[in-house]
Amino acid sequence: MNKQTKGFTLIELMIVIAIIGILASVAIPMYGHYLKRAKFTEILLASTPVKRAIENCLTVKFDTSACNSWAEIGMTEAQVMSTTDLIDTISINTSNAAFTFTGHSEELNGATYILTPSFNQNTNILSWTHTGTCKTDAAKRFC
Repeated sequence: MNKQTKGFTLIELMIVIAIIGILASVAIPMYGHYLKRAKFTEILLASTPVKRAIENCLTVKFDTSACNSWAEIGMTEAQVMSTTDLIDTISINTSNAAFTFTGHSEELNGATYILTPSFNQNTNILSWTHTGTCKTDAAKRFC
C-alpha cells in the first residue's frame, strides 16, 4: 500500500527559510540606502530657488563676487530652510559664491551638496559645478 503524504518536509522548509534570510540580508540595506537617496532629493529641490536667485543676480551684476550673500541674491536662509526639515545648515563661500547645503545629521549622515557658480564674463554664460560628500563618499552617494 502506497501512503501518500501531503505537505513539506523539514528540509524543504529550512531551505525556504534560508533563501528568504539571504534575500532579506541583501534587500534591507539596499532599501535603507534608497530611502536616504530619496530624502536627499529634497535638498536638491531646495537648492533650485537659490540657483535661480543667483542667476537673476548675475543677469544684473555680471559678477559672482556681487552675488555671494543672501542680501545680494534677494533671499533669506529661512526661506530655503522652510522648504524642508532635512537641511541642517546652508553656508555661503563669499570668495566664489558657492552654497553648501548640509543634510540632516541623523537622516542623511550630514552629507553635503555644494553648488558653485562659474560665470564667464566674455560670453555671459553661467555654469554650475555640483560637488560635496553626496558624490565623493561611497557611503553617501545620494546626488
